[in-house]
Parts: sequence; C-alpha cells; structure tokens
Amino acid sequence: QLQLVESGGGLVQSGGSLTLSCVATGATGSTLERYAFGWFRRAPGKEREAVSLISTRGRATNYTDSVKGRFTISRDNDKSTIYLQMNSLTPDDTAAYFCAASSHWSKLLRGEDTIWGQGTQVTVSS
Repeated sequence: QLQLVESGGGLVQSGGSLTLSCVATGATGSTLERYAFGWFRRAPGKEREAVSLISTRGRATNYTDSVKGRFTISRDNDKSTIYLQMNSLTPDDTAAYFCAASSHWSKLLRGEDTIWGQGTQVTVSS
C-alpha cells in the first residue's frame, strides 16, 4: 500500500524559499509511474487549494495562477520522491501543504481514490 510522508516545511521571511519533499513508500520506482501526484494546501478558514500537479512520468505539470513563476513541481521516480520548490514566498503562501497521489490528475482534483500525506506546515512572516 502506498504511503506518503512530507517534509521541508518551516518558518521563513517574505521573499525566502523552501523546498518540500514527499517520499512515497510501498512502491518501487517503476510502480510509482502509475501515479500522478499533486501538492495541495489549506490555510485556516480557507478551502483546500490545488497548488500544483504532475503527471505519472513528469512530462506534464500544472500550477494554480497564484504560484506560477514562483513554484516548481518535480519528481524523481528512482528516489520515490516528489518535490515542490517554492521561491519568493509571501504571507499568502502560509498554509499546511499536503502531498497526494492517484492514478490520474483528474482524480486528484476530485479526491477520488486518492492517497494523502499528513502534511507539513509552511509559515511566511511579513
């Protein structure tokens, strides 16, 4: 059974950078290619937001408008790890960030047959 563990969150100042990692266990690099991945975030009092998506082999990516040009999603199937590089952070980026996996990006958006990590907190001070 696939399990996801996020790390890399913390407290940074506005304009700073963080790299989040999501390590997947229970799947080899070859079987990991069966999954599309995404990074989601939720701030207190706000709806859960899809931040970025990446296809099964990393050939296609997608970003919400508010992070385009600042965030980069990538994956290394050999290391069973998905990354989110975050630059030029602002207080609006403060949220709990979650890694998620499913067989297709459309299922991630619907929360259908989706495996979730426990989350990592990102706090950006002004």
